[in-house]
Amino acid sequence: MPDTTSAPQQPNPRRQPNGEQSAHSELRAFLRGFVYAFRGVAYTVKTQRNMRVHILAAILAVAAGVLLKIPLVEFGFIAVAILSVLVSEMFNTVIEACVDLISPKYHPLAERAKDVAAGAVLVNAGMAVIIGFIVFAPPLFSLFAGLWKH
Repeated sequence: MPDTTSAPQQPNPRRQPNGEQSAHSELRAFLRGFVYAFRGVAYTVKTQRNMRVHILAAILAVAAGVLLKIPLVEFGFIAVAILSVLVSEMFNTVIEACVDLISPKYHPLAERAKDVAAGAVLVNAGMAVIIGFIVFAPPLFSLFAGLWKH
């Protein structure tokens, strides 16, 4: 028996109705996927204060890496740490939006889901701070030790 209480299914605007695509339309669909992805990134940056804070921290970390001339491999660790925090913030945004959609009224499980998602970002950011300390502490200590000798 079909469910008549839910809204009628709308066709997905991202798919061709006949299932067959030319190479040109497949390329257009592929490129359109990037538009959707960039729109998601822009939405997160625009609406999530913590994402903007993470981006500022990322810019500062990259600038510090350049100024301290950290090795490329260590820059790789910093990049992984930065990107993992940004991705976790985006997943947190997705989870919050889905919870709000499913449970528009207050529910303790909805609150718990949001809290756990935010906690995941916090743990990830803590890991990034630890990686930053491991990478930046030695060159900073050397820099300050050299300044104190003069």
